[in-house]
Amino acid sequence: MSSRKILSLLGAVGALALMATQADAHARVVASTPAASATVASPSAITVTFSERVAPAFSGLSVVNAAGAAFAVTTTVSADGKTVSGRTARPLAAGAYSLNWHAASADGHRMTGAIAFTVR
Repeated sequence: MSSRKILSLLGAVGALALMATQADAHARVVASTPAASATVASPSAITVTFSERVAPAFSGLSVVNAAGAAFAVTTTVSADGKTVSGRTARPLAAGAYSLNWHAASADGHRMTGAIAFTVR
């Protein structure tokens, strides 16, 4: 195999490795309170923790019950930029809820998700 072919092959492998690294660079949820599928007493605080910093201006939480009613959430981002925390204006009644989150990672990639939980 010629050195030109070897260099081309190495370049292609390097480019693929770089693309794979960039694809994995987005923040992902590593923990939440309440945890996914948990049954809890009405939570005094809700949190979603990410694997890397998120942009505070593009990150937040909302809570919706099974009937689709939304509950206002006051949201803050931790000093390390990895945890989005919030509090509802009033305690949540018994029932099923969805903790909806939205965030943007450092590279600008916007993400959304939902974490289901139940209040007993």
